[in-house]
Parts: sequence; structure tokens; C-alpha cells
Amino acid sequence: MVRSIKLDKITKSKSDGLILNQVNLTIPNGEFFALLGPSGCGKTTLLRLIAGLENVDSGVIYLGDKDITSLPINQRNINIVFQNYALFPHLTIFENVAYSLRIAKKSKEEIEAKVLKILKSFHMENHIFKYPSQLSGGQQQRVALARAIISEPDVLLLDEPLAALDFKLRERMLIELIDLQDKLKTTFLYVTHDQFEALTVADHMAIMNHDGNIEQIGTPKEIYEYPISSFVAKFVGKTNIMSGTLRSVEINPYVELPLLGKIEVYIPEKKPWMHEDCEAILSIRPEKIYISKQPQKNFSNTLKGTVEAIVTHGRSTQYNVALEDGFIIHVFEQNEEHFPHEEIDYDDIVYLSFQKESSQLLQT
Repeated sequence: MVRSIKLDKITKSKSDGLILNQVNLTIPNGEFFALLGPSGCGKTTLLRLIAGLENVDSGVIYLGDKDITSLPINQRNINIVFQNYALFPHLTIFENVAYSLRIAKKSKEEIEAKVLKILKSFHMENHIFKYPSQLSGGQQQRVALARAIISEPDVLLLDEPLAALDFKLRERMLIELIDLQDKLKTTFLYVTHDQFEALTVADHMAIMNHDGNIEQIGTPKEIYEYPISSFVAKFVGKTNIMSGTLRSVEINPYVELPLLGKIEVYIPEKKPWMHEDCEAILSIRPEKIYISKQPQKNFSNTLKGTVEAIVTHGRSTQYNVALEDGFIIHVFEQNEEHFPHEEIDYDDIVYLSFQKESSQLLQT
């Protein structure tokens, strides 16, 4: 049975201080949910509390409607896949996957049928008599996943499971994880510090900060397009952060930047802190800025600057542009054509244009 997870005011401290601070979180039934945050923010600790590997200081953990806060590990029906796979080196691939079924005293016939079926679904049926040391990193990860899901857990916890893989293999394994979760409909909680992974796999995601708090919860698009704080804006993707003063809120809202003038902003929902003459922070994603050597019409905002650096990323080019106040703003231009409409070089005077909907207003 697929179940949701609910955390109610979870607190956890260790010898070096507070790790988790009154964390509230609901992971919906059957979702692929990602927990994203910097190293040391408490992500793995939270996973271990849900799994029952550690005890909470205070708060309640629910699996569905059941309080599992004090339940022993073997009664939670929650499995976990670790970063280092944690396979038994002395057991064959078949025996690694069969381990939980043997513990549950399933029949020999049932074990053989289930193990062979799941290994075939992971394209590992030709490796059943090998040992973990004879497999590649990607193959070991498949075995770890097969071992975790063969007992049909209510929830599968994944603790940075792809961190040891190279980029191309990681990309492939992410797609396999998405397909696996879609097929099983099991609740997945995926912990990572890698924003690319979280944005790729998640139905919803939560961003944790350094203080052990959840900063924002939403879909990957909501988190990326509408961050609520400068921490989220900077942590998820790249962005340009600029500080100024909010001069208008109700009609044609704009932020005044020292030495640069006004930047029109879009305010879809007025927040309590938004009032005239308050301090405000702007987040402008680099890919939402149009760079040109000529002023452009039909944009809400235009800034002028000088190209200081050009970095080619293959699919895109990054321009670092010094504005008239000395601030360096980053611009991404997609390399869609072999021959761009105009060549931009070092020291060129350029105009950076963007719509007001692209300038996200954040609280200081």
C-alpha cells in the first residue's frame, strides 16, 4: 500500500548543535518528492529519522494516518537506498536482492521468481552470479534499487543515490528512476544537494536552508520561476541579485536601483512587507535577459553595460557584463544557430533587455 509521509514539528540536535528546527512537511501519497539543500543542512538526518535509523528529539512522524515516530525499523515498511549502495560484498547479486525475502521466510520458489523478475526489469538478469565488486557503479545502483523495492515498501528513501556516478550515467539513471516511480506508484523521497537532479525528477520539492528549516515548497517550476527568498533564488539555478528600493506597489510597481534608475517589476500577489520605500531584492535569471549591441523595443526594462567576459558552455554562451554602477550581471544566450544574428565581443557596449515579469521581487 502506497502511503504519504507527514512530519509534524520535527526537531533534532546533535553534539555540534541544532540540526532540524521544528520541521513541518507533508509528502503526498505516491509522489516523487525531492528534498534539496546545501551540505550539512539536515537532509540526510531527516531521511534517517523517517527510516527509524535515528530518534527524533521532539515531533511526530506519520506514515499515512499511523504514528511511526517510535516504531522500530523493521515495522515501518520503509526502505532506503544509500549513496554508497551498501550492497553485501560477500553475496552474489541474486542473494543481495533476495536478502529481505529470505529474512521474511518466503518460499524458495517465490524468492527465485521475484528476484529473477525484478533483475530482468533492471536488465541485470545476466549478472545474477556476479559479486558487487564485478559490477560498474551504474549496475550496482540498479541492484541496490532492486533490493530496496522487491519487498514492496510503502515509501522509498533515496539518499544522494547517484552522487558517485559520472554526469552522463547520472542523467540516464535519473530517467530510469522517473520511469520506475511512475510504474510502481510508490512514494519516493529523494535527497540531494544537486539542483539538476531535483529539478529533473521531482513532482514537488522542498528547499532546506543552513538553519535546518524548510525555506520553500512547490513544483520545480514554481521554485525556479517564483523563489520567495534570495537563498532559494541563488541556490536553485543561477540568478542576478540586485538590491534597491520599492517605490510603487499598486500601480506600475518598480524598484529604484542606485545609479541605474528604475526597474519595472511584476507583483502577482502583494505580500505584507511590500510597501512604498521599503528595501527590496530583485532576482533576474540570466537566460531571461536579451543581450544586443543595439537598444531594443518592446521590453519593460533595459540596462547598459560593457562585456567583461565571455564563457562558452556549448549549448549556451555566458556573458558577464559590467553595468554603469560596476555591478556584474550574467546573461545566458542559447546557441540556437551556427551563425548568431550579431557577434558580441569583449569590451563591446551592450544593452540588456528583459520584461518586468522576469524581475522577481524578493524580501530582504
